[in-house]
Amino acid sequence: QVQLVESGGGLVQAGGSLRLSCAASGSIFSINTMGWYRQAPGKQRELVATITSGGNTNYADSVKGRFTIVRDNAKNTVYLQMISLKPEDTAVYYCNVGLRRITAAPRDYWGQGTQVTVSS
Repeated sequence: QVQLVESGGGLVQAGGSLRLSCAASGSIFSINTMGWYRQAPGKQRELVATITSGGNTNYADSVKGRFTIVRDNAKNTVYLQMISLKPEDTAVYYCNVGLRRITAAPRDYWGQGTQVTVSS
């Protein structure tokens, strides 16, 4: 079994910063791409940032220059450092991890989501 535990969300004023973390645990054989997605009320879930096992990153245009995704392979953890937050960044943020379990085929797993609210 695999668990993804997210933390770090909260309420912050515009211009503030937050750091999200997502730790994967369980019977993990290998981890491929890790990423963050978000879903605002009434909108579809959208990609925020991803990072491959080799460290290549990809960001949504709306967050480039403000958000940074990093991973700690020793801890099976991915982080999203967010600065200069804007009210439009308000959403539930979900981590997504592509991994292979010891006794199963590779697939994506989702975290439970953490709320980020940016007040103006």
